[in-house]
Amino acid sequence: MSRFPIVPWVPFVATLLAGCSASSSSPIVNGTPPPGPPSSTDVVTYHYDNQRTGENLKETTLNPGNVNSATFGNVGEFVVDGQVDGQTLFLSQLGIPGQGNKDVLYVATENDTVYAVDAQSISGSSATILWKTSLLAGGESPATSLPCGNIRPNGITATPVIDRARNAIYVEAMSQTPAGNIVHRLHALDLTNGSELFGGPTTITATYPGTGGNSSGGVVTFLPPVHHERAALLEAGSTVYTAWAGLFGDCGAYSAWVIAYDAGTLKQTGAIDLVPNNSGGGMWMGGGGPAADAAGNVYVISGNGFADTPGTNHSYGNSFVRLATSGGLTVGDYFTPYNTSAEDSADEDFGSAGPLLLPDLTDAGGTVRHLAVGAGKDGNLYVLNRDNLGQFNSTKNNIYQPTIQLSTGENHSSPVFFNNTVYICPTNNALKAFPVSQALLGTLPSSESAHLFGSNGAVASISANGT
Repeated sequence: MSRFPIVPWVPFVATLLAGCSASSSSPIVNGTPPPGPPSSTDVVTYHYDNQRTGENLKETTLNPGNVNSATFGNVGEFVVDGQVDGQTLFLSQLGIPGQGNKDVLYVATENDTVYAVDAQSISGSSATILWKTSLLAGGESPATSLPCGNIRPNGITATPVIDRARNAIYVEAMSQTPAGNIVHRLHALDLTNGSELFGGPTTITATYPGTGGNSSGGVVTFLPPVHHERAALLEAGSTVYTAWAGLFGDCGAYSAWVIAYDAGTLKQTGAIDLVPNNSGGGMWMGGGGPAADAAGNVYVISGNGFADTPGTNHSYGNSFVRLATSGGLTVGDYFTPYNTSAEDSADEDFGSAGPLLLPDLTDAGGTVRHLAVGAGKDGNLYVLNRDNLGQFNSTKNNIYQPTIQLSTGENHSSPVFFNNTVYICPTNNALKAFPVSQALLGTLPSSESAHLFGSNGAVASISANGT
């Protein structure tokens, strides 16, 4: 059993605010961030929006004056049946049959259970559970008989995604049959009672042309026991996207799959393996999620899987990839670091954190830039032009801005953005603020937290009442 602590407003966001005291004030400049959550206080996806900015711009309670040790902290907790690894989600004033409108907190566990909790009822060590649903089929259990890994039992790891208009929360769950077979399923649950929607769940399978791991006759097949959905789910354009990596320990013929499903039918609409003629690549992304732009392009960062020259032979291991989504999934553009072979050998892969899409920014010459930011285990921050990611050059990085060194260690922190500042917290380091001016990131942080975070760093979230 796991005890789930609750702090005021959105869990984890407030906790992080309480723990990150800046050593100097961050600059506040004019800027137009991407839109906030779709409802006044709804939190429906990882880091609040599909650009993964980490911005909740509808906060009316918390502010720098009341987030302190005297007035801010744990207000309650409740027990759930397993470890919670994904971000919790939240809906305001959802109509629950027979109970009226409720502020609802959604929690998913590694025991394959989803909880809907009355957020206003949480006090002391109790809370009102509006509903809870096990995603295990008859006789099944969460996955334990895995070839490697560091999460046992393994059930729901990825942050779900909510579509309030469809009255659905989408959840990926791993389970184990009585015969010991590992199964992955995508579920769509009714937000008000937890029942399955759209004829679901659907079992996750996929094939793609290739000769890599678990292939036969020139076709690679998704192998459930060695794949793990760590990355948060993404819904964009009425499609739910899942992005896959391997288990901790890198065992078996896992591969860098992105698999898409229709949000209204749960039918598969596309699948791509980014290392189809190799294996060992994946989208870990530190629990972060694929990002999407207004045109419907999807962005992921893969780690490892280097074999062929990047971009040839359909090989996009250790790369920042833009996927076109019209008529399926295809690679629209990519960037691979020039030293990717050395990074792959040293386990300094790119895909240890998720992507961030910046809002439109105007450079010194008046050109509007569409930029993205990513950082990996090499300790570098990469600023990329989404209109031309830079592809691969074996002698230098052809990217929008020279790499910025975050630290001499690793990074597992997905960056966030607010008021023309990018925030990121690498391993064993401070939370750092990099100012953005004329479509360029500062090469040095403008401020850092006094507190140093531990072996995995920290992932920041922004809480603000507007900009």
